[in-house]
Amino acid sequence: MPASVEPKLIAGNANPSLARAIARRMSMHRGDAVKLVETRVERFNDQEIFVEVYENVRGEDMFIVQPTSNPANDNLMELLIISDALRRSSASRITAVIPYFGYARQDRRTKARTPISAKLVANLIVEAGVERVLTMDLHAAQIQGFFDIPVDNLYASPIFAMDIAHNFDDLSKLMVVSPDVGGVGRARELAKRLDLDLAIVDKRRSAPGEVAEMNVIGDVTGRTCLIVDDICDTAGTLCKAAEVLVEKGAAEVHAYITHGVLSGPAVGRIEKSVMKSLVITDSIQATDAVNASDSIRVVPTAPIFAQAILNIANGRSVSSLFETDTLRTIYQGHFGNI
Repeated sequence: MPASVEPKLIAGNANPSLARAIARRMSMHRGDAVKLVETRVERFNDQEIFVEVYENVRGEDMFIVQPTSNPANDNLMELLIISDALRRSSASRITAVIPYFGYARQDRRTKARTPISAKLVANLIVEAGVERVLTMDLHAAQIQGFFDIPVDNLYASPIFAMDIAHNFDDLSKLMVVSPDVGGVGRARELAKRLDLDLAIVDKRRSAPGEVAEMNVIGDVTGRTCLIVDDICDTAGTLCKAAEVLVEKGAAEVHAYITHGVLSGPAVGRIEKSVMKSLVITDSIQATDAVNASDSIRVVPTAPIFAQAILNIANGRSVSSLFETDTLRTIYQGHFGNI
């Protein structure tokens, strides 16, 4: 039986706390300390990015942990330059672990003379020497096809399902809500896992960035509504959807969002909204405002990413991590006995 491969982790500056958590989790799985490869990532006075890897990586299976979140351009360039440094240092394989894939919302041409930036970013990542991508809840599933290399797209829905089962006593009162028609597939996936009803908020825009009207498809009267989406940016649409649900008779509104971009006035809006809570993952480094908010809770992704990295390194299935039964073992202790 072949010996297990020992992957090496390297982190940029986008989310070092997640990278350290993944390393700790891998240490638990392997029974041996896993440390991040010692690296210097800094900026010159003109903001050029410079990377120096202090350890020998020749022939190693390398995993770069770097979401391309705000500031998206800086974090993307860090990922590309780290990859180039590893390639020129003779690493055997380079996998980009991108918990949050920036530019994913620019996945198609919405009008004439506009770019498909997600495809451009995919090309840049491949050209930099990345041979595989590991990410979570891509904004659009077709982005996987933008890459000419393997892409493993993990899902937050089984993690959310365990959190919901742990935090809500009577599941019969719950209803999953998609905040728009485009997110129905994501919401249906979570509803199916927990055998819950599904409702949809249909929004009409009068202009880009402005929501003129919202209608609820489904009866939410007396129900505890769980809004499910992949990205929350300024939280304007999310908070307005929560208001509409309450107006339609919902008893409570909570939200489960994979990627908490939470830019600008988002945290303040959430704290003032009718929502009881917002649950996000740590795919993006939480700001001080997010950590200080009583309305926002963060669930960890390190367990699933650590197991995915080990599975990839040793040629085992990643799709097994889509199953709740598998994740119960990985997340043992996080959500009690579920």
